[in-house]
Amino acid sequence: MNTGGVHAHELLSRIAHLSLEHGRAQIVSTVAVVAGVVVMLAASRSARAPILRAAAVAVPVTAVIGAAVWARYRPLPNQIPPAGYARIWLAVGTLVLAATILLRKPGVRLAAAVGTAGAVVAAAAVGQVNAEVGVFPTVGSLVGHRAPTVVEPVSFGDVPGFESAVQAGTPMDSVWTRPVRTPGSGVVTEVEIPGTESGFPARPAVLYLPPAYLTSPRAVLPVMVMIAGQPGRPQDWFSSGRLGSTVDAYAARHDGLAPVVVVVDALGAQDANPLCLDSALGNAATYVARDVPAWIENSLQVSHDPAQWAIGGFSYGGTCSIQLAVNYPAIYPTFLDFLGQDEPSLGDHAGTVAATFAGDERAFAAVNPVDVLRTRQFPELTGVFVAGAADDEYRPQQQRMFAAARAAGLNVRYYELPGGHEGATWGAALEGEMDWTGRQLGLTG
Repeated sequence: MNTGGVHAHELLSRIAHLSLEHGRAQIVSTVAVVAGVVVMLAASRSARAPILRAAAVAVPVTAVIGAAVWARYRPLPNQIPPAGYARIWLAVGTLVLAATILLRKPGVRLAAAVGTAGAVVAAAAVGQVNAEVGVFPTVGSLVGHRAPTVVEPVSFGDVPGFESAVQAGTPMDSVWTRPVRTPGSGVVTEVEIPGTESGFPARPAVLYLPPAYLTSPRAVLPVMVMIAGQPGRPQDWFSSGRLGSTVDAYAARHDGLAPVVVVVDALGAQDANPLCLDSALGNAATYVARDVPAWIENSLQVSHDPAQWAIGGFSYGGTCSIQLAVNYPAIYPTFLDFLGQDEPSLGDHAGTVAATFAGDERAFAAVNPVDVLRTRQFPELTGVFVAGAADDEYRPQQQRMFAAARAAGLNVRYYELPGGHEGATWGAALEGEMDWTGRQLGLTG
């Protein structure tokens, strides 16, 4: 037996699964920036005075240019906390310093030292952004190794179509008899859900179909519509959020029964931010509240009872979930808000209202969930707010939304999980809420 090969494989596997989100990743990025500064200053000590004079000019100029770029394009996601921005700007300032050193004192050795240090600093800055948004949750994901969803994705055309014989009832587990040929796990497939009414340019959605949907006679199952964060894509729920394995494990515990999960695109592009509103930024609300349900009801053999439908998401998707629940309560009476905000935001309130409704505060308030909750009671709505205990940016916002929802008569819960604004937290939130969701949607008694 080749024990060396086994040990090497285990080592590579451990490295591939090292987290790049929060905690140690942030510490490493900060240390890398500081080390880069020390290396560059040490490498250029003979010309330190003129370099620092040049940097004293270059850094403020860069700050002004950066502020202008931020005001116009907002290139970084909103969920990065102040400490994260501080690390990023420290890294940017260090890169400016590196450029200044090379311009003031060229040389092969100096260029090698400063260039290497600058590359480390740049990687640290990128790592800081990734630690907050979770695009690459692990080291392995940098080279395309993603956590398995459930099974290899299948074509939607290979999914069994509508059948005349079905099993239906509430709770579903009280009438369900698992057919002999029911598969052992669910499947994942991508589908195009057109913006027929909204005109919204959505990217493909990702479906999870449980074993009870894939058999005959199939169960008529409830529906979960889920939304990822910003920046992001539907697949993020299956990588950093582990949705596929979580729901499939739930199905394994319940004889193949689980909700049909439709993870939709509420952005339109990786870096777009339409805020789940119908506004100048696009008709994202109509897309998720009208086009998506219409497609599901016409394309999937599932329950049409709104009491068996839920809307949920993390970060941007969490904010969307409470927005859509209070603005479309007849469609989504159950919601799961993981790590969301207390209002749709592009970074500041005035800028958000200007970009969405040309500065019309009343138009914004008419759909802003916290404002809607102040004017109406919603005893028919049920939901949960989950925050990360270390998420200093979003945790207070979740607490405010919970208080507003409870005051408006909603049946809601709030709790915190260990961790920050990261996939490990919202993945754990989904795993912890599956049993409650199954009962709430009439899947189990």
